[in-house]
Amino acid sequence: MSNTAELKIGNDSFQLPLTEGTEGEKGIDIGKLRSESGIITLDRGFKNTGSTSSAITFLDGEKGILRYRGYSIEDLAEKSSFIEVAYLLIYGELPSKEELSNFQNDIKHHTLVPENTNKILEGFPTTAHPMGVLSSLVTSLTAFYPESLNPNRPEEDVNLNIIRLLAKLPTFAAWAYKHQMGHPVNYPDNKFDYCSNFLQMMFRLPHQRYEEDPVIANALDKLLILHADHEQNCSTSTVRIVGSSHASLYSSISAGISALWGPLHGGANAAVIKMLENIKEDGGDTKKWMAKAKDKDDPFRLFGFGHRVYKNFDPRAKIIKKAADDVLNKLGVNDPVLEIAKGLEEVALNDEYFIERKLYPNVDFYSGIIYRALGIPENMFTVMFAIGRLPGWIAQWKEMRENGEPIGRPRQIYVGENLRPYVDVDKR
Repeated sequence: MSNTAELKIGNDSFQLPLTEGTEGEKGIDIGKLRSESGIITLDRGFKNTGSTSSAITFLDGEKGILRYRGYSIEDLAEKSSFIEVAYLLIYGELPSKEELSNFQNDIKHHTLVPENTNKILEGFPTTAHPMGVLSSLVTSLTAFYPESLNPNRPEEDVNLNIIRLLAKLPTFAAWAYKHQMGHPVNYPDNKFDYCSNFLQMMFRLPHQRYEEDPVIANALDKLLILHADHEQNCSTSTVRIVGSSHASLYSSISAGISALWGPLHGGANAAVIKMLENIKEDGGDTKKWMAKAKDKDDPFRLFGFGHRVYKNFDPRAKIIKKAADDVLNKLGVNDPVLEIAKGLEEVALNDEYFIERKLYPNVDFYSGIIYRALGIPENMFTVMFAIGRLPGWIAQWKEMRENGEPIGRPRQIYVGENLRPYVDVDKR
């Protein structure tokens, strides 16, 4: 096979180099196309444009494959922990026992946030969306650690910022929740593991001892693993392009949080719960609503089934389904909305219409169920997503900086007015 592709434009011909990834993915390198031809490519939404080469995550939507640094998501979810996966994503290899212990201890050492953070938090109305609060608190770290603004800091200083973010984001997230609830905040308690510590900051009430629940903590740990990275999606691309300007890690992650906040990106699991609520208000007839989903003339849209990337099945959904079942069985939740979810799941897994079209329940369907069962409000769902995605964002930012990638600068096709004479205001 030739190592170039030929592009013909009129009478001109241009040779474009081909590139191939380690999993056989092929691409055409158009980096010099504009300088050689004066022409750019137009790809709205960058749906067919590779913005970088990355060694972090491999995703094959047709085959339902997701791997972090070469390790299958199935193996990692079954055998690993979120903190170990975070280390893998950020540093490229699974840690030794000693490296993992040091990493965990370093994170525990930095879970406490600057006390003035509470003053910033108090400045927000209780109606403020927790994603806006989270993004703002992460950005504020540039003020508490101004040395992070130096793009040429040594590696050990960069690692310190990475540890700080991993340690403090759950604290910020729990405080954003407590603030909207009008409750006093809970401080980190480092006798707990990462997930249990977050849960106690979320749900412990004053003067009450928090009893950790391994079933719930394990389900949350698996959810965070499944969300840890997902290739060049909207928020990840945002982190990389903001970081390409040599913006600080804190600023870049804050931008990623804002991108994730958009309902077309991070709001899918909340949309699932809203759909279930609507079905409940209509009487809870799941068969009726699944029939509406099959009717091509019906505007009803079924959320939480199928995936725009995974054309076969979402490998994460199989893993988290068991965790969802474990949580529901452990808590014994009596919630009509969750009963409706079970009804939709049963139909989708057994109805030929959904099986043929591969419209299986996806990770957003099950994550929404788990968060609902835990008593986490819908506007916190995306915050939970952000906690899970943090290691991937950090890994992508770190890779981009270490590879010396240039500042991101997409092109455009101008479709506005041609040159026009200026008319004085009294003559318009």
